[in-house]
Amino acid sequence: MSQRDAAHAAIRFGLGPRPGEVARAARDPRGWLAAQVADIPPVPDPVRAAAPEASAALEITFDQQRRQPEPNPVREAYRTSMAALAAHWVATDRPFLERWALFWTNHLTVSIRGGNTGALLADYHLAAIRPHVTGRFEALLLAAIRHPAMLRYLDNAISVGPGSIAGQRQRRGLNENLAREILELHTLSPAGGYAQADVTMLARIITGWSSGTPGPSPFVFRANAHEPGEKVLLGRVFAEGEAGGVAALRYLGTHPATYRFLAGKIARHFIADTPPEAAVAALTRTLSLTGGDLGAAAASVIGLETTWARPLAKLRTPSDVVIATVRALDAPLPPERLVGAFGALGQPLFTAPAPNGWPDTAEAWTGPEAIMRRIEWAGGVAARMPDPPDPRAVLADTLGPLADAATRRAVEGAESRREGLMVLLASPAFQRR
Repeated sequence: MSQRDAAHAAIRFGLGPRPGEVARAARDPRGWLAAQVADIPPVPDPVRAAAPEASAALEITFDQQRRQPEPNPVREAYRTSMAALAAHWVATDRPFLERWALFWTNHLTVSIRGGNTGALLADYHLAAIRPHVTGRFEALLLAAIRHPAMLRYLDNAISVGPGSIAGQRQRRGLNENLAREILELHTLSPAGGYAQADVTMLARIITGWSSGTPGPSPFVFRANAHEPGEKVLLGRVFAEGEAGGVAALRYLGTHPATYRFLAGKIARHFIADTPPEAAVAALTRTLSLTGGDLGAAAASVIGLETTWARPLAKLRTPSDVVIATVRALDAPLPPERLVGAFGALGQPLFTAPAPNGWPDTAEAWTGPEAIMRRIEWAGGVAARMPDPPDPRAVLADTLGPLADAATRRAVEGAESRREGLMVLLASPAFQRR
């Protein structure tokens, strides 16, 4: 069973096994996973160098907005940083940690589609999300909401309290976008029982939370744009000022409804599109008892027997397919082709169409055109390899004991290595995790 569990661990929890990874995990599959989230290692230097920190990213953004230079510096920063991130995911020896971080980045989605955020996106993932994914959720929530990428994406950077000094002088108004998504998508969810009045009140609480002009501080609290006075959110009173906003987010980040919502999303991602209610309850209990400790939640999902009961129960998203394919072949694509592959399959990096992020169920990714794209892309990757590996060895390294008999026969019966790789990479088994 260790080989089977090791393949399951590398596929379901990881990013798709690299050669030799399943063999290493087989010694202790659950321990192999747990060790990956025991601490958060620094971002590799090449990735950090390619991804401008928030203050530098704001400099790039404001320069682009002011001068409109060509080539577009925001677009160039986006491309360079995405290539570095993708290359890191392909090479990492901590694939569960990186999947866990990507899960939380998708939960707290920021997209290139709003706020001219392209230069900020990599830093958002690397500085606001990744360092906090084994700490408490309230700390992760605060870091994400206060990052200029989020403040720009959901328009809080331009939200002004109607009764504030700026509101009275400029006749500018309240923007509720960020407050609505905090309540609906990031914390309570609609099942948490909030009302429209709570959305408006939270928007007033976080007025003045904005992204800085170029300089040392990417987050600024603009007191002259903050709505004065105490506010009542979900029956609780929060003080005027920046501290009131911090307290409100900490309250929402530790709310029982938030824990239940987060548990459901974790279970859906790591167990099944419709996860067992007992698993959701167990994860909810872990979050509640630990005060939202995400490291404990990671350990809990590893320990659930239902997590191990149904290998290959989840359809890989397009981004999963790209990363898993390149890891399996151990032949990194050139940066421009690697980044382009995400878009070719319909899931370009950090380009979710809405604040609820990319969908996490098979239904969203199983249209005929989407499936055909996967097959054609897999064929193209195999066809372009100058020295393709033995597909039987790749099958053993990637699916191992989880490979079904039909896939094995097709790979073993292929007339050439390229044909065998095409069959494997396009197979239903390889498309699942």
